Amino acid sequence: MNQETVVIIVGGGPAGLATSACLNVRGIPNIVLEREDCSASLWKKRTYGRLKLHLAKQFCELPHMSFPPDAPTFVPKDGFIQYLDDYTSHFNINPIYCRLVESASFDVTDEKWLVLAKNALSGAIENYVAKFLVVATGENSQGLIPEIPGLDSFGGVAMHSSHYGNGQNFCDKDVLVVGSGNSGMEIAYDLANWDAKTSIVIRSPVHVLTKEMVRFGMKLLKFIPCDLVDSTVVMLSKFLHGNLAKYGLERPDKGPFLLKNMTGQSPVIDVGTLKMIKSGKIQVLPAVKRVDGDYVEFSNGIKKNFDAIVFATGYKSTVRTWLKDGTSLFNEDGMPQKSRPNHWKGDDGLYCAGFSSSGLFGISKDAMNIAEDINFMPGKEKN
Repeated sequence: MNQETVVIIVGGGPAGLATSACLNVRGIPNIVLEREDCSASLWKKRTYGRLKLHLAKQFCELPHMSFPPDAPTFVPKDGFIQYLDDYTSHFNINPIYCRLVESASFDVTDEKWLVLAKNALSGAIENYVAKFLVVATGENSQGLIPEIPGLDSFGGVAMHSSHYGNGQNFCDKDVLVVGSGNSGMEIAYDLANWDAKTSIVIRSPVHVLTKEMVRFGMKLLKFIPCDLVDSTVVMLSKFLHGNLAKYGLERPDKGPFLLKNMTGQSPVIDVGTLKMIKSGKIQVLPAVKRVDGDYVEFSNGIKKNFDAIVFATGYKSTVRTWLKDGTSLFNEDGMPQKSRPNHWKGDDGLYCAGFSSSGLFGISKDAMNIAEDINFMPGKEKN
């Protein structure tokens, strides 16, 4: 099997869908290859039940299509999935599912990208050829669990947060959540609501804000400098939450929006976790030192017995396992070589979408930039 088109997009999540939509609007032929049996598989298969978009809906829309007028300001998981399905249908996006890309290389003679993908249903290897290649597999391609001495000896349930649905099966169990980002904090809250005896590892300083504070700050950023916005938002956080250091949470030296711009680290949006930490229903613990059977030892010397560990420790890119000629765009970790806003374009018609650590807002900008750039490229063909 050999298919040729103008643009191949690898990945059928929001980044791949947004890029395909922008290309379709301009009449540029493209193929979306997706390894799972559905689009947006991370949202449909690997997110916990109580998840909502942490930013207001106007900051989470994909190009050329708004959320329905009756959608809540902070869209729940099911509502966002429905939006993505409607988006796919509206822009006539037809991903080819169950295609595992095994390699993508640039043919310097023909000046085209050659993509080999395995059909997971038949086992056949399929060839795809295109002038342009868009990597849209994103930063969250594979769950990351840190190497911890003795973890393989743990007798309980150990899982990445991408496999966590809800805390129903953990009632009265001792559960440790490792990771204090938005996922970790929200999973800890969910576990406590299901009456799990919940602990959370918080190793690094973190800003804890409300969703209203973040929304307010993002609006202010349109009019006033980032440092003033950060000062205002941190002041509001201190007024609302008080001194969090006595509960094991330190605030970073840099402001929340500056940190987001510099490192991609988002502030934590509190969904009720802080109240449970202050009441003692969720215990804060320092870094994990080692695991010994059912016992976990922490950096302060404390040892505790746990029935389960949930690792909310982020994800990693897997681009470099299959992209053979991508050094102009990606580093060894599978992340862009260049910093924003120039991160999305490499050499030889290679692009990426969803690697800016800027969430859905960044995905939309990437998709529009890529479609506009390809639209003015010589040698491109339209329908």
